[in-house]
Amino acid sequence: MSDNARLLPWLGSSGQRSYLVTDDGASHLSRLADEMEEAQLQAGAVLLGHAAGILEAERTNPWELRYLSARLTEALRDALRVAESRGERLPRSQDMPPG
Repeated sequence: MSDNARLLPWLGSSGQRSYLVTDDGASHLSRLADEMEEAQLQAGAVLLGHAAGILEAERTNPWELRYLSARLTEALRDALRVAESRGERLPRSQDMPPG
């Protein structure tokens, strides 16, 4: 795979990982991926706040906890994909200028 391959924040039609290969970080698809990553991270933050409220409640039924666990799992999966994608785009130490 090219050094310019970017892991996209969504899966392909068959559930496979999708990559964008481009030297243009401002292309339409690159900007769309940036916006999707931001939306995923924001949704995770909102969900985390909601989870705190549910867990502080004196009584929470098992269905609510199961649903919350499923949504938190999805949000964590998205956040890890964003982190992996962004980590892969960081300059490697051998690529950085000295100093």
